[in-house]
Amino acid sequence: MLKSTLTKSVFLFLVICLAAACKKEETLVPVLETKTFSNLYAPQTGGQGQPVGGDFIKFSFLHGTTVTDDSWDVAFRGATILVNGGTLIGIADEPIRTGIGAISIVTNSLDAVKEVPESSTFKQDGANTYAIPTGSDNGWYNYNSTTNLITPLAGKVFVVKTHDGKYAKFEIISYYKDAPTSPDATSLSRYYTFRYVYQPDGTAF
Repeated sequence: MLKSTLTKSVFLFLVICLAAACKKEETLVPVLETKTFSNLYAPQTGGQGQPVGGDFIKFSFLHGTTVTDDSWDVAFRGATILVNGGTLIGIADEPIRTGIGAISIVTNSLDAVKEVPESSTFKQDGANTYAIPTGSDNGWYNYNSTTNLITPLAGKVFVVKTHDGKYAKFEIISYYKDAPTSPDATSLSRYYTFRYVYQPDGTAF
């Protein structure tokens, strides 16, 4: 009788512990980390009146690095940024869109963007249309024709619906190698440094 009672007690204890462990596991919230990616080199050919070309450099927020397959979320060439969603724009050497990605541009600081915006604010690439508009003061940068320098627009955060329907947010820190505080004519351009947060499960940052 005593042995039976002890067996039942041990069994009940194990059940309670297992239930508590499962509940604890269910309530765990993944910690989101703000990361910096430095010196993503995005060269182009042509420009200054000549046809622009060259491969786009693809980046995956899941992997946290550049990729060459279809798992990319955004892609860079010169000052142009594409998203892996929508259709072809109609420019030379652009990658085929294989994902469901889109971008919403938010005016705020990266840390202050806590939630994914309304779905109606998200844009995809399309014929002659960029999710992140090109040109000075239109999308992510200002171009100074006197100094010939590109400066990221302050307070521009890009919330990305990734190629597979997850979310990320990023802000561009610099367009020059090693992100100099005050770039000049000697600074090497087309080297992106940006901060980002990847959200693998949910819509909160």
